[in-house]
Amino acid sequence: MFLNDLSSSVGLRPVRYQFACVRGDSYDDNWLVVDGAVMTPEGGWSFAEPCLLTDEARQVSGWLRAVAAGTVAVTEPDADGELSPGMSFIEPVVAFSLVGRSEGGTAVIRVHLSLEAAPPWRQGDDGADVCQYAVEVRMDAAALLHAADQWDLSLAPFPSR
Repeated sequence: MFLNDLSSSVGLRPVRYQFACVRGDSYDDNWLVVDGAVMTPEGGWSFAEPCLLTDEARQVSGWLRAVAAGTVAVTEPDADGELSPGMSFIEPVVAFSLVGRSEGGTAVIRVHLSLEAAPPWRQGDDGADVCQYAVEVRMDAAALLHAADQWDLSLAPFPSR
């Protein structure tokens, strides 16, 4: 899936299960390693981390389709100005929120990147995330639907085990 506009892009793609062999544990058997490639005006980086369960990963395309349909609420900062994702998962490595919509139907989505997915210049000496980093991308409904379709296709080889 490729989320992009003229200034920033986030590419996400599940590449394998974290553990090749089924162990009989519903969590361990279903962790997906996601490759990410990010480009912003501040710089670019990539990551590959086990950060989504198969069931969580399947929710992403539904969220993108709901954004395209205009049924996702805008996520506002909290009272302290902190940005919380509207769609998050067990591992806080990747998350999503809707920033807003224009009258022309274009949505601004925010991809929240933390821990191993944060840019290298935002990580501490031990590799820990210093703070969440967010990439905003402006996309129209057709591009969001295309990204959702791409995501579903990339998930096809990874059923829940």
